[in-house]
Amino acid sequence: MKKRTLGKDLEVSAMGLGCMSFASTYGETGGHRESIDIIRGAFDLGVTLFDTAEAYGPFTNEELVGEALQPIRDKVVIATKFGFDIDLATGKRNGGTNSRPEHIKAVAEAALKRLRTDHIDLFYQHRVDPNVAIEDVAGALKDLIAEGKVRHYGLSEAGVGTIRRAHAVHPLTAVQSEYSLFWRGPEAELLPVLEELGIGFVPFSPLGAGFLAGKIDENTKFEAGDFRNSVPRFSPEARKANMALVDVVKAVASRKGATPAQVALAWLLAQKPWIVPIPGTKKLSRVEENVGGADVELTEADLSEIRVGLSRIEVQGERLPEAVLKMTGL
Repeated sequence: MKKRTLGKDLEVSAMGLGCMSFASTYGETGGHRESIDIIRGAFDLGVTLFDTAEAYGPFTNEELVGEALQPIRDKVVIATKFGFDIDLATGKRNGGTNSRPEHIKAVAEAALKRLRTDHIDLFYQHRVDPNVAIEDVAGALKDLIAEGKVRHYGLSEAGVGTIRRAHAVHPLTAVQSEYSLFWRGPEAELLPVLEELGIGFVPFSPLGAGFLAGKIDENTKFEAGDFRNSVPRFSPEARKANMALVDVVKAVASRKGATPAQVALAWLLAQKPWIVPIPGTKKLSRVEENVGGADVELTEADLSEIRVGLSRIEVQGERLPEAVLKMTGL
């Protein structure tokens, strides 16, 4: 697998693996053993960046990732996140955010144990905390980095003002936010600022929560526990309207001898050399397919065809429920 560099010097595979799917966010998973096999199978396919968070479960996703990667710990990059108000003893969600410096440091200690490691390669603030100055958050990360418990600092779903302020205290290695052909919001302000500051970008939901893979239409039924049931963009009416976007991707994929998912991922990689998508899945066959997207070379003609096609389409529906959108810094 080709390599890319986040920030100044964090080298990772061009395609990472988002591990949230193993936490029942998209309905039932295949089970503990199968999930471990998929994570290790991803490594065998060349993936070295694995993304998790204390909030996934809570805690169980970090435990799973830690167990899966323990035998190959020195060959991979583990990214996890802090920032929600979760009781570290019980896992009870208290609601809202908590990025007080003392809480960040306690979360780091707990995460190290769950991940079976002595350092976190990339530690993101999961959501900006409106009650804690970002300078204080960055200061806590600076301390953890000085202690060797964290190697790199990142932000998730943060606005450009917050990013600049945090970066001034300690350089950010990566920012994570949603970005795909389905949601191009970061292009307006975020990507130019990241390029200016030399910060890498890690798009989550690079396949639009699966929509860009071309397997979902207005008749698709999601499992009871699947978060897409509450997302406006995934209402039957929105899905029907948004199929026009998938048709654009399918046309290019057919000509390239690739799948729609591979073209959607290749499009992301073609935007900037410091973009590393982290598609998630519950199937090893899908990991293999997604990894193949790193080998799809889109020509300027391909990119122009996609660009023109997108210009004629207005995506229907918000990308997240209103209450969740309010928690982002965007």
